Amino acid sequence: MIPRYSRPEMVDIWSPETKFRIWFEIEAHACDALADLGVIPKEAARTIWDKGGKATFDVARIDEIERETKHDVIAFLTHLAEIVGPDARFVHQGMTSSDVLDTCLNVQLTRAADLLLADIDALLAALKRRAHEHKDTVCIGRSHGIHAEPVTFGLKMAEAYAEFDRCRTRLVAAREEIATCAISGAVGTFANIDPRIEEHVASAMGLAVEPVSTQVIPRDRHAMFFATLGVIASSIERVATEIRHLQRTEVLEAEEYFSPGQKGSSAMPHKRNPVLTENLTGLARMVRAYAMPAMENVALWHERDISHSSVERMIGPDATVTLDFALARLTGVIDKLLVYPERMLANMNRLGGLVHSQRILLALTQAGVSREDAYRLVQRNAMKVWASYQVEGSASVDFLEELLNDADVRAALSEEEIRARFDLGYHTKAVDTIFARVFGED
Repeated sequence: MIPRYSRPEMVDIWSPETKFRIWFEIEAHACDALADLGVIPKEAARTIWDKGGKATFDVARIDEIERETKHDVIAFLTHLAEIVGPDARFVHQGMTSSDVLDTCLNVQLTRAADLLLADIDALLAALKRRAHEHKDTVCIGRSHGIHAEPVTFGLKMAEAYAEFDRCRTRLVAAREEIATCAISGAVGTFANIDPRIEEHVASAMGLAVEPVSTQVIPRDRHAMFFATLGVIASSIERVATEIRHLQRTEVLEAEEYFSPGQKGSSAMPHKRNPVLTENLTGLARMVRAYAMPAMENVALWHERDISHSSVERMIGPDATVTLDFALARLTGVIDKLLVYPERMLANMNRLGGLVHSQRILLALTQAGVSREDAYRLVQRNAMKVWASYQVEGSASVDFLEELLNDADVRAALSEEEIRARFDLGYHTKAVDTIFARVFGED
């Protein structure tokens, strides 16, 4: 993670200070449970909380110890002993390093998930507002990048809302799956620690008990968590790509907000580039890239190895910090997005009414013309319009007039029936139904 794409609250979750504070809380809660079971003196548990709870853990000192011990948890425990004194001998009773490391990582991931859920909520609110604002703003829908049939810009926003609502549901499930605690000792057998210690620590840290932890919490949980982040990133990119296409000069139906004093190019003063959504496309690639090493972490040797450790030290902070930034940036883009309804209508009309071709096709079949003949009649008139568009960049031949002048079409349909198929209401009548499905509105 780099400061350019980071926000402080998420970064703080992954700071050394936060990590060591979580490590201490895990150890101290375990001491409370050990004291309740009579394994260690209750006075010792109180001393550990009193002295450790007030302490500011010296990151530089822990790093200094680790340079000698080559073991981060031992370095922390040594520093904690310097703070607590003789009662520190009761810390880490029957535990192994993975108990601390894995439980801490899952605490950090659940906290990160909570921030990401709040980010998605803010994005959903922005999408919902813009969807209602442009519920009836007619624009052209495209398939293969080519004009297809009319939609509304509000429907585009509603589609994005529904997608991120699904993303939220997935993230809630991933958070629940990752929120487990393991305090089971070496190779996970509870040989030297009572399972009740684990239950107490899990409850105190807001986690569930890991049913079978070997010596580590199974990494399929983490794989699913990072895969979920990757899917969310892909949804961000889909919306960003849509906006980038809509901002192209030849289209210009929507545009990122361009603030006073903003510059688009060091060489060309006229440029207004979609830099935010291009940035989101790149950030999405990074978040997706972290899903693969998380999946490769699942296959560890026997009860434990540490091939996953170096991976998680990087992808944990990087994936969550980057996605947090990306979600906030997309929310800002949606919130301030400039929308140009007049341009949308002008673009739709550039093809001289071709966007209504399916309605004519259906009308002909309903009037008794075979589908093959109906398709041929509509297409031959449509191709005349296309030919004029290809030469002039805007259709000079009108599709409606061509149909009205086609004797074979008129043999099946009256002028009134043909003109009725050019009413935009046919194409936008589903808006209310879709909004009711997406937003739960009558």
